[in-house]
Amino acid sequence: MIDILARRRQALVTASLAVLLVGITTLVVIDFEPLLSVDADMVRALNGSVEGTPWLSFFRFVAVVSGEMTVTLLLVSLVGAYALRRLWRTALWIATVGALNAVAWPLAKILVHRPRPDVLEQIHGYSFPSGHAAGIAGAMGVLVVLTLQSALRLHLRWGLAGLWLAIALLVGLDRVFVGAHNPSDVVAGWLLGGLIVYATAAAFGTSRPSLDQIDRPAQAGAPEELRVLAVILNPIKIADAEAFKLRFTRAARAAGWDEPLWFETAVDDAGASMARAAVAAGSDLVVAAGGDGTVRVVCSEMAGSGIPVGIIPAGTGNLLARNLSVPLPHDLAIDTVLRGRNRLIDVVRIEGDGLEPTRFVVMAGLGLDAAIMGGAPDALKAWLGWPAYVITGLRHLRYPAVRVDISVDGGVPVRRRARTVVIGNVGSLQGGIPLLPDAEIDDGVLDVVVVAPRRLSGWFSVLARVVARHRRTDERLDRFTGTSVRITAALATPRQLDGDTVGPGTELFAQIEPSALLVRVPR
Repeated sequence: MIDILARRRQALVTASLAVLLVGITTLVVIDFEPLLSVDADMVRALNGSVEGTPWLSFFRFVAVVSGEMTVTLLLVSLVGAYALRRLWRTALWIATVGALNAVAWPLAKILVHRPRPDVLEQIHGYSFPSGHAAGIAGAMGVLVVLTLQSALRLHLRWGLAGLWLAIALLVGLDRVFVGAHNPSDVVAGWLLGGLIVYATAAAFGTSRPSLDQIDRPAQAGAPEELRVLAVILNPIKIADAEAFKLRFTRAARAAGWDEPLWFETAVDDAGASMARAAVAAGSDLVVAAGGDGTVRVVCSEMAGSGIPVGIIPAGTGNLLARNLSVPLPHDLAIDTVLRGRNRLIDVVRIEGDGLEPTRFVVMAGLGLDAAIMGGAPDALKAWLGWPAYVITGLRHLRYPAVRVDISVDGGVPVRRRARTVVIGNVGSLQGGIPLLPDAEIDDGVLDVVVVAPRRLSGWFSVLARVVARHRRTDERLDRFTGTSVRITAALATPRQLDGDTVGPGTELFAQIEPSALLVRVPR
């Protein structure tokens, strides 16, 4: 399902870029006076602000080093690097981006034939769109895609992606500061470069670049003594399960593993009996291919076994995969499972009224978060993925507070009126929101957050504090840590474990099990 969602999002981004590009081009062609006026005013203001200052020399330097030759050398180097690694599809995609960009923006200039801004009449050629902006958007767009699909740690991936986007922003603004282009020329260049990147990425399937890697020799794969591989697959979550099995089997063989053993989950069994069967079969590695529920149940059964668990994320949230930097595209995730390294993480044992003892690996919650998980329509989750929870959450912002008593490590209970209480083994929600900024999945302690804005407007303050990672706590946003926590609500309240609702109740008791589970993560 994650592949289908990725294709839908990619198509949506491509269509949006195309619509915006056509729109701004139309306004320029028909000489839309408000746009022309804003363009002229901004060029005069920005160029005038640096005229006669050292900043003008800086921007002229940027213009020189970010020209067509630099972009071409960068893309050619990337093509060569990926070709040397025999990643032919990725190399061909990068070459296609460069070739299309080299043709598209000069052709667009000829068709629109917009003159340069008046401040630089000595520069020949047309102004719309900016070739610098289109070229740098294409090159930095390629780097963003390659970076986000890499096996680097999550913060490093996003940090580098932000750097590439900042470079594209600087080069585009530079063209206005030196007076070479109007702002609309630059925006059109960015849109054109971005459109080429995303349209070709969709055509080449570059959101799954490790398709190239499946044919690599079986180095860094299965050690000689580890051969038996079991896959627990949720056929509802994995689109075209048979095709997935073929891809996985081919990759496993290339990495030196035996033919995989296959187990499928059922409506009344999310993977518990399948995990026990995989252990009984002598598996050296057990893979959970499915949504958050399948991953949680398999990890719960495998805790304490000493057998590593691999994750093929195919759910809505995929929080464990995200917090472990496991790539979401299936082929990259397969590569991590087969060629990654083992990492010890904590799991959390949990029970409550009407809830048999079980485990979770990401987060458990009582209150609003559980109401959101239970209220998000399946169709909306299938179409949007995790943003469906955001839409559902907006409808639940008036969710009533409930009186809860929170006891950490058997201590004196603390009473709060809370909208939601979350027990976390990891720190980040979907979208990288740091709900529990100090939480680590292998630190041997639980992190608890109590969210209790008094009124609707209070959500803005709480959200700002969460996003900014403020350590200040009070009755509106409070945090606790310990090895165990008991939450007792005054009335039956929705509850969830790793995104799956488990029925309303008044109590949750959670206890950390440090270093209880081996998981496969990127090297």
